[in-house]
Amino acid sequence: MDKIAVLDFGGQYAHLIANRIRRLGVFAEILIPQNLVDVENELKDYCGVILSGGPQSVFEKNSPKIDSAIFEIGKPILGICYGLQFLVHALGGKVRKGKGGEYGKAELKISGKSKLLTAVPKKSTAWMSHGDEVVDLPEGFIKTASTESCEFAAVENSAKEIFGLQFHPEVLHTDAGEMILKNFLKITKAKKSWDLNKFLKSEISKIKKQVGKRKVFLLVSGGVDSTVAFALLEKALGKKNVFGLMVDTGLMRQGEADEVSKSLRKAGFDNLKIINERKHFLAALANITDPEEKRRVIGRVFLKVQRKALKRLRFNPREWLLGQGTIYPDTIESAGTSNSAKIKTHHNRVEEIEAMIEKGLIVEPLAGLYKDEVREVGKKLKLSKKLIERHPFPGPGLGVRIICGASNKPKTTNKIETEIKRKWKLTGKVLPIQSVGVQGDSRSFAHPVAIYTASRDFEKLEEISTWLVNKFPEINRVVLCLNSAKAPRIFQSSFAKMTNSRVELLQTADAIVNKILVAQKLYLKVWQFPVVLAPVFEKEGESIILRPVNSAEAMTANFARLPKTFFSAVVAKLKKLPEIENIFLDITNKPPATIEWE
Repeated sequence: MDKIAVLDFGGQYAHLIANRIRRLGVFAEILIPQNLVDVENELKDYCGVILSGGPQSVFEKNSPKIDSAIFEIGKPILGICYGLQFLVHALGGKVRKGKGGEYGKAELKISGKSKLLTAVPKKSTAWMSHGDEVVDLPEGFIKTASTESCEFAAVENSAKEIFGLQFHPEVLHTDAGEMILKNFLKITKAKKSWDLNKFLKSEISKIKKQVGKRKVFLLVSGGVDSTVAFALLEKALGKKNVFGLMVDTGLMRQGEADEVSKSLRKAGFDNLKIINERKHFLAALANITDPEEKRRVIGRVFLKVQRKALKRLRFNPREWLLGQGTIYPDTIESAGTSNSAKIKTHHNRVEEIEAMIEKGLIVEPLAGLYKDEVREVGKKLKLSKKLIERHPFPGPGLGVRIICGASNKPKTTNKIETEIKRKWKLTGKVLPIQSVGVQGDSRSFAHPVAIYTASRDFEKLEEISTWLVNKFPEINRVVLCLNSAKAPRIFQSSFAKMTNSRVELLQTADAIVNKILVAQKLYLKVWQFPVVLAPVFEKEGESIILRPVNSAEAMTANFARLPKTFFSAVVAKLKKLPEIENIFLDITNKPPATIEWE
């Protein structure tokens, strides 16, 4: 079978590259560069090689590298982001730290004849996420495309079939990304021989081999991932050998435990038990404010609950494996590959889980797939449309949508707010809270900026958001105030904790938003819709942040453009909650912001 090697330099999109190549019908395999000793021999069975992005700089002492002999093996090579910078640096060109990062969309302009860019429009949108930049090319290379902030957005040595892109063709937000990857596959002459039917057949065989005579104890949330994992495990092992446990953490949506239980039983998942552990989770989170620690605590409590349930049900742990609906973004964002940076720890990737994985005690049939692929597998397993099209909901639930603690504004607050007024003639306020972002394949923990305008020109608002985040490293999100076009003189934050009353407040707000979304027939127009509670106020109270996004695989996302009627209805309802002072709309793409705030 023809195949492509993707060398994982730690980029958040490394496996997304492989995913895209597989979806084009060619098998792709992830390899770790440091593990390749004899590159000519070890890559001889591959039709082509792709060098992924990564969070580090080529100048760092421990940055991932590979023997430069790779450029002499006669295989077509494509370097993406860090991969481009590495090949330029290794071949005698020049790379330097950029004057400012470039994150999000940029206009790509073709400037030269190129095999790789065949049929790509002269101007199109490309997705950027980098800090360093190429400033001088190696001998034999030419520039083939640029953006306003990046002179060498695409380069190539056509004689040696070595290509480099500073942008990311693998993400859906790069308009011509699929065409570029198709062109590369044509250059490699790789034949199409891969599809999800082959994955299913292979995965069922692997599950049977790993589990053997044991059974699987699966943690079920009712979300797409765990539901598809449940169905796949049952298909491989039989219904009586897979037991589903749903834990009501108290951090689920309003009435969700009952709703999910009914949906799963209706779908034929009979071997399922639901336990209420609300008090246990809230007690464990009572004094936790750090986002990373929250996730670790939730992961540990899940394990304790699982062990307690096993004991209560008299299951012998030696006869059972723990099943999880983990998908690849969980792994890569938790630094689950050797070169990647930690963006946030997922509850299914805490230390205890990692230790169990090492011992072979966990089965994760979807761990190599992305959300779009999981939905396709669900269709092949004949799951209902209602189950497959549910909005993603994080394992830690509302625990990562309730901002805790407080934060001082950065020292550059006045400079940022003055620059917004000068450049855009708008009032902007740096908020005294922080959230997680992903910039240049690395984690950021920075402040949001609130802007005030009656305009709902989302294209213009996106331009402002992108400009702000690229210009100020202290900023990783921009939010639009929906309930007022006039900014308050000051914003304050309180030192807030995870309390039952705050959970119930967010459940109420979240239910309001989702009911209006369904009533206006917009549910399927949005891929995911986090609703966030933040202890930010002018006088006293809290703020709600709306985060509707559209994505396919969770590695990149655009904030969703919804009609004014939707936002008007939401603001009117939310303002009736006495605790809520402000309603904001997150108008930041991913990158630079993650989908969730924590």
